[in-house]
Amino acid sequence: MKRLTLARLSLLLLAVACGYGSLAIHAADKEAGKSGGEVTLQQLNWEQTLDLVAKHKGKIVVLDAWSTSCQPCVEEFPNLVKIHQQHGDQVACISMSCDYAGIKSKPPEFYHDRVLKFLKEQKATFPNVLSNVPADELFEKMDLASIPAVYVFGRDGKLVKRFDNDSIQSEDEAFTYKDVTKLVNELLK
Repeated sequence: MKRLTLARLSLLLLAVACGYGSLAIHAADKEAGKSGGEVTLQQLNWEQTLDLVAKHKGKIVVLDAWSTSCQPCVEEFPNLVKIHQQHGDQVACISMSCDYAGIKSKPPEFYHDRVLKFLKEQKATFPNVLSNVPADELFEKMDLASIPAVYVFGRDGKLVKRFDNDSIQSEDEAFTYKDVTKLVNELLK
């Protein structure tokens, strides 16, 4: 089994080296959709993350912006994994960790192991991103007050809905993955 995985990894790296990056991403996503796929983490900015979303045109995309220091994010994250497990052939799930705070002594790499450990515990075998932009700057680009936030894109690549808690008045109004899953199921019809 390890040889097969190493062989696939070698082919993916070769595809990237030869300029077939989108082919490599497609192959990696296909592999990650299978049970036992590897959990990976790449550093990207917001624009690069949106490019990753665009590469899944034709599928519904669920992009979860979260952090290991955000309790509601951590509690709801397993539901993103469930969507991937149940609908991975029709829904592309992507997670974006917003752990990087911009502290000079703690670059994005500082958070890599902690974030990857959490993702492995969750068996998040879909594309995972660690933002390489400080959270405050990232939230400004996203026009977002704070996380958690979940973006759902339609098959056409356009944003259908952003779930966030920016305008709630009480905890009772906060969104959960029940809301996200309901929308995803509607879009799958």
